[in-house]
This record gives sequence, structure tokens and C-alpha cells, in this order.
Amino acid sequence: MLNEFWLNLTHNLFKPLLLFFYLGFLIAILKVRFELPYVIYQGLTLYLLLAIGWQGGEQLAKVERDDIDNIAEFVALGCVLSLAIGLFTYFALKYLTPLRRIDRATIAGYYGSNSAGAYATCVAVLVSVGIAFDAYMSFALVLMDICGCLLALYLVARLRHRGLDAAGFMPDEPGYTRPGDPRRAERADPFAERGRQDELEFALERPEYPDADARNPVATNSPTFSRAIVREMFRNPGFVLLVGGIIIGFGASIQGQKVVHDQNELFVSAFHGVLCIFLLEMGMTAARRLPDVKAAGAGFVVFGLLAPILFGTLGMIAAYPFAELTDTHLQPGTYVLFAVLCASASYITLPAIQSMGIPEASPTLPLAASLGLTFSVTVTVGIPIFIEINRLLAHWFQGA
Repeated sequence: MLNEFWLNLTHNLFKPLLLFFYLGFLIAILKVRFELPYVIYQGLTLYLLLAIGWQGGEQLAKVERDDIDNIAEFVALGCVLSLAIGLFTYFALKYLTPLRRIDRATIAGYYGSNSAGAYATCVAVLVSVGIAFDAYMSFALVLMDICGCLLALYLVARLRHRGLDAAGFMPDEPGYTRPGDPRRAERADPFAERGRQDELEFALERPEYPDADARNPVATNSPTFSRAIVREMFRNPGFVLLVGGIIIGFGASIQGQKVVHDQNELFVSAFHGVLCIFLLEMGMTAARRLPDVKAAGAGFVVFGLLAPILFGTLGMIAAYPFAELTDTHLQPGTYVLFAVLCASASYITLPAIQSMGIPEASPTLPLAASLGLTFSVTVTVGIPIFIEINRLLAHWFQGA
């Protein structure tokens, strides 16, 4: 088992995806005079959201009708766990770190979502060791991803309606600026430091939402759900693009391979190349905001390292009783993939949605946890651990 850990460590830490992230980090640390135009970066996020949705729609079109009920129930279990993991993250970080609520809400969305990179790595490992898995798990990947997105958008919408200022501070947090304060205008644009406001407004309009503290400087109460909050969640540009990609991918795929061949060249074949450029920008962004990480404290690092093992094990423990109670046959590798979906945190979809709809939050902290800590643990140590735990659980349930 230790040998397997070492092989995964050396194999996965130097994948092109991570190397591009490291390169971006190095560019910023060495203060190389390079900056990706923001319009190009926004174009990459648009592409990634549509491509992820397209691939999920294709998988949905391949599902057999007889399997729809069991698949729907299992995916629903995944969605419930995604929301539970996200909410647990939000409240756990309250006691482990001194983070602002806007950052805790965003990180909760990252962990309520999942990682396509960790999923792809797990698939490769399962294929290499000959463990079978159900193909529809890629559809579960997209739906669980959506749950994390919705959770983040909902939590942030709640904060906005409770008085969040334009810089991401709540009325009871140090650094909050009240309406009418001259500093408020200076801090209203989180992207101003990068000189990209004109480009941002050209690329995408920011979501409009009522400024609660303009009506009440210490607004702290708002309904759990309101029409404004729900509208903001479902009208977020990133969410619309993701769901739109699923619908279009499904509609095109049921018409046959001849119809989707050219689009697959764009949305499937080019996906990893575009993702590499995206992560290059993510690395530069994270390095430029390194001072933010110092404020997170040791609890933040501990959480990022231990969370994947905890959440992945929870996923498998929930999946086995589900299969027994519903008489659903799941391939052995499906349990491992499900564990990886529960364990991993987003570094593609949520950063894209955050850049469009949550400009107040720090871009560094979620990526530092999801990509720098949780992703590395999941693909190097987590997958072999989950395979071993799956063997133990399978033996226990078969014996029972």
C-alpha cells in the first residue's frame, strides 16, 4: 500500500495541469512582467463552463431508460451529500479559522462541488488496476458540481441581503465600510487593483442585487429564501452557462454522433488544453494574493489536508447502505469514484462562477485549499485509501 501511495504521489504531482498552475505561481513570485488579458481569461471561463455542461449532457443521453430510477436516486444521494459537505465546511471554518463570512461561503461552495481533475485521475487509476465502474458517474459529477455552485450562490446572496459591502465585509466584521463613507467608493471594485474594470464590464455584466446596507447599515435579518435571492442564484451567468451546456449537449447527442462530431472536437478534445491555460492564470492569481493565506491560520491548512479523507469515507459509508436498501447494483469502482466526488473540491467550475458572480470573495483562499491542498491529497493518498476502504466495506456488507 505504501508503494502504491508513492507511485501515485510521483505520478500525479507532476501532471501537466498542476505544472501549469505551478508555472503561474512561479511567474508571479519572480515578478515576471506577464499578465493574461482579462477578456481572454473570461473567454476561457465561458468555454470551460460550456464544455463541462456539454460533456455531462452527452453522458445523460447515453443512459438507458430502465436504469433511470436507480441512477436518479443515487445521484440524488450525491446531491444531498454535496450540500451537507458544503454546509459542514461553512460552519467548521467558523471555528477553525478567522475567515470572513464571504470567504467561508465561497469555500463551502468549492467543497460542496467536486473536481473533474480528481475524477479523471481516479478513472485512470481504476482502469489501470482493472476495477469496473458505472459510466453514468460522469453525469453525477456535473449534478454534484451544480449543487456546490447553488450552495455558494445562495450563501453569498444571503450575505448580500444582510448587509455585505462591496469589498466583502459584513457590518460586524473589521474593515466594513458604511454607506456614504468615502472609502466605500474606493473599495467598490475588487478588480481595480488589476486594472481590468473596463475589460470586465465588456466581458460580462455583474449580477445586480439590492444593497441591503444602503437601506439599513446594520441589516442582519433576512428570510431564508426570498424571490430576490432565488432569482440571483438562478440568473448567475456561470450557472446559466453550465446548465445550458448540459441541455444543449443532451439535445445534440440524442440526434447521433454525426451531429455532435464537430462540437466534440471543440468541447472534448480541446478541453484539457484550455484548462491548462486557465490554471496558468489561476496560479498567477493565487500567488498575487498570498498575503490572504496568512490570515487563514493553521486550522485552514489542517482542514484542507484532512477534509478529503473524511468526506470521501463518508461518501462510501453512505453509498453502501443505499445500495442495500434500494437493491441497486453498483460496480466496485463506482463506490471509489463516489468517494472521490465527495472528497474533492472544485477548481474549475467554482472559480469560473466566482469570477462572474462573487467578485467580493478572495480568489486565493478557495484555490489554496481546493487545488493546493485537497486536490493533491485526493489524487496521491486519497484514491488508494478509498480503494482499500472499499474492499473492507464490500467484505463487511457481503459477510453481513
